[in-house]
Amino acid sequence: MKILVSDPLSPEGIAILEERGFTVDVKPKLSPEELKKIIDDYDALVVRSGTKVTADIIKDCRNLKVIGRAGVGVDNVDVDAATKQGIVVMNTPDGNTISTAEHTMSMLLALARSIPQADHSMREGKWDRKKFKGVELRNKRLGIIGLGRIGIEVATRALAFGMKVIAVDPYLSEKKAQQMDIILVEIDTLLRESDFITVHTPLTSETKHMLGKQQFAKMKKGVKVLNCARGGIVDEKALEDALKDGTVAGAALDVFEQEPPSDRSLLELETVIATPHLGASTEEAQLNVALEVAAQVADMLEGKGIRNAINYPCVEGEICKIMDPYILLAEKLGKLQSQIISGHINKVSIKYGGEVANIEVAPITIALIKGLLAPILGESVNFVNAPVIAKDRGITVSETKVLEAEQFANLISVEIETNRGKSFIAGTLFTSSNPRIVRINDFFIDTIPEGWIIITRNVDKPGIVGQLGSVLGESGINIAAMNFGRTDPGGESIIVVNTDSEVPETVLEKIKQIEYIKDAKIIRL
Repeated sequence: MKILVSDPLSPEGIAILEERGFTVDVKPKLSPEELKKIIDDYDALVVRSGTKVTADIIKDCRNLKVIGRAGVGVDNVDVDAATKQGIVVMNTPDGNTISTAEHTMSMLLALARSIPQADHSMREGKWDRKKFKGVELRNKRLGIIGLGRIGIEVATRALAFGMKVIAVDPYLSEKKAQQMDIILVEIDTLLRESDFITVHTPLTSETKHMLGKQQFAKMKKGVKVLNCARGGIVDEKALEDALKDGTVAGAALDVFEQEPPSDRSLLELETVIATPHLGASTEEAQLNVALEVAAQVADMLEGKGIRNAINYPCVEGEICKIMDPYILLAEKLGKLQSQIISGHINKVSIKYGGEVANIEVAPITIALIKGLLAPILGESVNFVNAPVIAKDRGITVSETKVLEAEQFANLISVEIETNRGKSFIAGTLFTSSNPRIVRINDFFIDTIPEGWIIITRNVDKPGIVGQLGSVLGESGINIAAMNFGRTDPGGESIIVVNTDSEVPETVLEKIKQIEYIKDAKIIRL
């Protein structure tokens, strides 16, 4: 079998592949046209962040079986296109954890003591001790947004410095946080009380610009902000404004919305410390991810199992044809729940009814948990590690099977229990290619779980539908489908709207202003 390595990879990783009998071609810096021309000659492709594996490159692949990403993020790989072609996409979520956590702490210390600025002043021949008076980390409050592997490692190190750690993460139970001496809070509390704020989430539609103008306005004056996760989580223009008006006293950035940055105005501020995406740039991290991806790709090609698959639930043969539609439905149910619930998850209860109860449901449960965790954890959660991540975060998962599924031939229902209450949704397959959401809490509906969805909670009154349609029409948003659910005439009801395009936050705010609409959310499936 032949393996193409299209980005620089540590020699030790390449040696593993060659020692196991594979033909390895190392061809870095291929153009998209060159890659497209030769890719079908290979059984596996190994990349880092440089190669862009687009749908156009993937669509004609007949021999390619696996794409291995030496690193966490797979935003340079079109996972949906790969899945349609039956190509497994895998990453290495653990290899650079320590390096990134240590780099975050390096940036934190440099920010607290103005080390780069003092160094620059010294090199100019100055001796300005008063200008660079710093602050101690001890007893300062560090706000961490996202407690995945890296966030937890940062918290551990910050606690060793005597910092008080508060955090926002809906997928960590309060009990688990208490065991680590971390206090879970709401985002507004974190913004208001933190002396330092660091983000450790993937870049998703939910986390893009999660620190923007509104969030900076809520922060304690003099706060210092760090981003060693993904460019785009912090709105750089809003950060620049907050630095200039003194709300934010300093920022340390390792990642940027555009890399390398074309707009240098933020970097020219004296209060900004910047590094060129060095979080994983250590000898140890590069070696670790190379060894991991090489072993994973080799094992998959040799039929020894699949690890850290982004798009594969690890079942084989004819069983896949039966299970795949349920796996897709379950993942959608998990994603929907994650965007409906509020609070910290304590328990997930899954019930399988009817035809689905007659097959092995473990991979379906894994898919549901993956969907539940993915909107926040992104590519760091996959079909292999999802159950482990849930367990590590103190989330209890239970399964039950019943022979009958109420009014449906098959039904998957999931109840989430958080510290704020419970949320219930259910879905079914009308045919193998027609998944539906049929219940949200007390409301029976019939909704296709894909694309952009608006869910409103309102009083069942005349005129709401017309006003909702007018707001969307005036904003140029086309309605693909609309469904309704209610308890009693004139009582509580919901409206579920599928749209053909993304719904901006400004439009959502207009929807919330409609009389009798109590709340509205945008869901991305």
